[in-house]
Amino acid sequence: MPSPIADLFASQFGRQPEIAVRAPGRINLIGEHVDYLDGLVLPAAIGRSITGAAARNDNGTVRLWSELAGTEPVSFHLDELSPRSGADKWLNYIIGVLAQFRAAGVEPPGFDAVFTADLPIGAGLSSSAALETATALVVEGLTGVRQDPVDRALLCQKAEHDYAGVPCGIMDQLAVGVCQPGQALLIDCRDLSLTPVPIPEHWALVVADTRVKHALGDGEYRKRREDCEETARLLGVTSLRDASLAQVEAASETLGDRLFHRARHAVTEIARVSAFAAALAEQDEATIGRLMREGHESLRDDFEVSCPELDHLVEAAYSAGPALGLIGSRMTGGGFGGSTISIVHREHADAFARHLEVAFSARFAHDPSVFVTAAAGGAAPIPF
Repeated sequence: MPSPIADLFASQFGRQPEIAVRAPGRINLIGEHVDYLDGLVLPAAIGRSITGAAARNDNGTVRLWSELAGTEPVSFHLDELSPRSGADKWLNYIIGVLAQFRAAGVEPPGFDAVFTADLPIGAGLSSSAALETATALVVEGLTGVRQDPVDRALLCQKAEHDYAGVPCGIMDQLAVGVCQPGQALLIDCRDLSLTPVPIPEHWALVVADTRVKHALGDGEYRKRREDCEETARLLGVTSLRDASLAQVEAASETLGDRLFHRARHAVTEIARVSAFAAALAEQDEATIGRLMREGHESLRDDFEVSCPELDHLVEAAYSAGPALGLIGSRMTGGGFGGSTISIVHREHADAFARHLEVAFSARFAHDPSVFVTAAAGGAAPIPF
């Protein structure tokens, strides 16, 4: 059977690839902005992904073609692994991964590659982690080096810190690399313990991309992390994972309004993850719906990372309610735009998605991108 990614590679470079890879996006069912606080999170990989193909070349350069960046190929020498700016800023996710391999003693070869995606970019669905992970799999395939998926995730996280300037937690890279079909992944971001939690087959995931592009490297994400770190210092704890709600409330005057609200989100969100995982195991739909709504309200009011488009989608979801199969809905990802995730009964998924489209378009001047998906497997080489 013809392989679209291999055919695309051949059309760009006139030869066949040596390796093809797929790295999915992810949604987070609950546990937002707590992975960098040693917290608990519950993501799942989805059926939208970044796909790549590559082959070695002999000239010490990396030549890339990607629809993520337009129609013209770009190239750089392996001696020039420095962060880029402007239109080439997207390369930092790739350059950062190559630099981390080099720092670990694995010399990346020169290679040609293509990347394509059906995963929305900048939609809060971890397109950056998917691109990093796809790049890491390419390097592994071309060098013969094999990494443990957790080690690969840590390498990609460091690439994003050092080259993209985003002080992200480990959730995205672990979800992209480790998740299994039909399961969410409960991650303890302190000790990196991983617990699969099955998602019932009769439930579907509906992603609604507001098409309001978020840019986590623009400073607001970093400010939230700095707020939480300052709050932990004032409370005398290692991280907000170690704080209780009573402790936060008792220190409200010391913290001041902004830090109090940041801390209240963190400690209540971590508690919500534990409760959600237990409810998911029991298929307790009422509790799941309540926790997702509380989580969204906390992100909106205490952490201040939502936006009118996200809020409207969540309200539209709950206005549909059980009549359209809704179990729960919230924003997903870092916020400042991006997407919502809704859990619905599968037989209602298409009608529910259409309801969100109509409700959004009636309020805003552009249409959302809404799609139905399911929990998918993590990143891996693919046949071609």
